[in-house]
Amino acid sequence: MLIFKEIKFIKSPFESEAELEQVVVDNYEYLFGPTSFYLSKAKIKTADGVGTIPDGFSIDIGQKKWYIVEAELIHHSVWNHISPQVTKQILASQQAITKRILIDLAVQQYQSDRYTKEKFEELNITAINVRQVLGDILESDPIIGVPIDGVTNDLRDWARTLKYKVKLWVVNKFVEFNNPENIVYEFPEEFKPELDTEEESKSQPANTEIAQYDVELNDLINAGLLTIGEPLTMIYKPRNGQQKRYEAIVLEDGSLELLGQHFSSPSYAALAGIQDAGSDRKTVNGWTSWKNNQNKTLADLRGQLLNTEAAQ
Repeated sequence: MLIFKEIKFIKSPFESEAELEQVVVDNYEYLFGPTSFYLSKAKIKTADGVGTIPDGFSIDIGQKKWYIVEAELIHHSVWNHISPQVTKQILASQQAITKRILIDLAVQQYQSDRYTKEKFEELNITAINVRQVLGDILESDPIIGVPIDGVTNDLRDWARTLKYKVKLWVVNKFVEFNNPENIVYEFPEEFKPELDTEEESKSQPANTEIAQYDVELNDLINAGLLTIGEPLTMIYKPRNGQQKRYEAIVLEDGSLELLGQHFSSPSYAALAGIQDAGSDRKTVNGWTSWKNNQNKTLADLRGQLLNTEAAQ
């Protein structure tokens, strides 16, 4: 239950898979990251011409990854519903015509949607190179991205058997008690999946259960990689705006102080900064935005911590 003053929100099931699909479309960056963009449904075919329509596709031009998106509800059978659908989608995704379709759709969106275009520009990808960048990304295997309202043991086991990487994100719905028209959706913090087989495959050879999603600023403080009171800086220049420099202070509880507020995560702090600078972006990766006085990002320090843990 969530409580806001006298208002209570209780957990509620999604009315339909279509409701969850739309929530994902409206909020995709909170799953796939700030350098991603989303392509809606498109029919793709296997080598024998069997058609399938994933719920969408997401392309992360910063991380150079792409996702087949299949929004699901926990009551759907893994074996009779989810597995057959995803299998067809994987087979269809490997066809050359599928990749041409997705590149064409992505280029159309780049040309028509200012928000998408800005993401390319912020990564210094010029118009003449857009198709090449997209083609290079789509040459890699897709990640199966499954937003869902709960994760069963069978779903976990199935995901771990696939050759392809799978990420499962839990999205929850809450409705106001006695006012079901007032709805709140809960997304995971810092884009964290409930299950990420890519991270599992990295951690197992290193004989450690620690994944990058599990690292918090407190872990960096405890490892001596950050100190309480240490300043972190971020420089940001919005489109057609002036460049600004922001300084956040590391607090004892592992939060960051910026602009007179305390933020529980680096990404929230970075978002407050870039919006203060005039950006209309909804998400930003704070782990790659904030740097210490040695010009190391928080992601660099996180990697250093994970490497140390793996060595032990």
